Amino acid sequence: MNKSLIILALLLLPLFLFYGLCLASESNNDIMTLQMAIDLAIENNTLIREAIERQKAAMEAEKSARADFFPKASVTYSYTRLDEAPFSYFQTALGKSKIDVGEKDNFHWDITVTQPLFTGFSLSTLHKMAKLGIDIAALQKEEAVLDVSEQVKLAYFNILLAKKMVLVAEEEVEQLAAHEMDAEKFYKEGMIPFNDLLKSKVALAQAVQNLTRARSDMDVAVASLNTILRREIDKKTEVEDILEIRPQVYILPDLYREALRKRPGLKALRVSLKNAQYQVGLARSSFYPQIALVGRYERNGDNPDASNNDFGNYDSGSVTFQVTWNFFEWGKKVAETRKAIYEKRSLEEKLKRLEDQVKLQVKQAYSSLRVAEKNINTATEALAQAKENFRITNLRYQQQMTTSTEVLDARAFLTQAEANYYRALYGYRMALAELERALGRK
Repeated sequence: MNKSLIILALLLLPLFLFYGLCLASESNNDIMTLQMAIDLAIENNTLIREAIERQKAAMEAEKSARADFFPKASVTYSYTRLDEAPFSYFQTALGKSKIDVGEKDNFHWDITVTQPLFTGFSLSTLHKMAKLGIDIAALQKEEAVLDVSEQVKLAYFNILLAKKMVLVAEEEVEQLAAHEMDAEKFYKEGMIPFNDLLKSKVALAQAVQNLTRARSDMDVAVASLNTILRREIDKKTEVEDILEIRPQVYILPDLYREALRKRPGLKALRVSLKNAQYQVGLARSSFYPQIALVGRYERNGDNPDASNNDFGNYDSGSVTFQVTWNFFEWGKKVAETRKAIYEKRSLEEKLKRLEDQVKLQVKQAYSSLRVAEKNINTATEALAQAKENFRITNLRYQQQMTTSTEVLDARAFLTQAEANYYRALYGYRMALAELERALGRK
């Protein structure tokens, strides 16, 4: 029997190993990297989808503007019923005579084809504006991608920071629980007063509350990332940790130039300025006459297809060279032109303001990055000192050479030092993400 079990175990061992490898692979696949998160957000985020739909709309607007260059055809059909047939009186040798000149039932239909020949350059201007609209929509999509990428990075690093805060809180609870047990033992042995034991219990209770709050903060951080990625809000998303920091040398004037050159928002506003210039030309086009060629075929009769007319020819065709010129409208054209000029000037001022804002954003992000970089070094040294301080203080307490208050203070210093270290570490990452966004980098 034992031999059979051994043989069965040997036969099933490869299956268990394969199953274990599959589980491990599945577990690894569930861990999301930063790049995976960014790609998923770009694919699913509603802000980018909205920009894509605006881009499609701009493309259709360009097609619509291009269609205005071609002939337009229209059909009209009408039926009129008179209370009596039209008639006229004619003077004859026998006196006044009444003669019908039409029918009670009158059917009419016509086909008209209109080809614009000259519109004061308005059609060509509108088409150019529509093409620029496509460029603006594409740049707005780039802007949305940058916004979403930054949101993903900040949410991603917030999760990593929240996880570290949970680890710090768990470590604090574990160490304060051990200290509370030591204090309980010392109190029973009459080596410390009851007040010292109470301090240990209160500190442990506070640490447990801090742990509960830290876990809640981590759940919210995960939910925030899930929302950006358009996943289920309560999905247990695991992210890959990023601890390596590679400080880079930045030259601030170069950063200003890069941001002014690459930011999609600035590019879009510059394109809008071109559009505003076209808008001025469009307003001026109303000063010119409108010239069109109109072809028309019509029928008039007393039956539904207007093919019978006892009082004249039932069909006719014509070609018309049509010129329309509104040469006086009480200053409306001048006002519209001036309005377009002022709006263009307004955009020029807006561009200057936005360029100043971009430079300020770069300056702020750069300063935050430098501060975070310095804080990492300071926080690293402080953390090492706080760990050593707690170790020595706790050891002295074991030997009853110090009080419980000193241990609790040392643990509080260590908790603060750990929190400061991780905030500096991931704060650097967040500051870098903000700088990349300010520069127009994905």
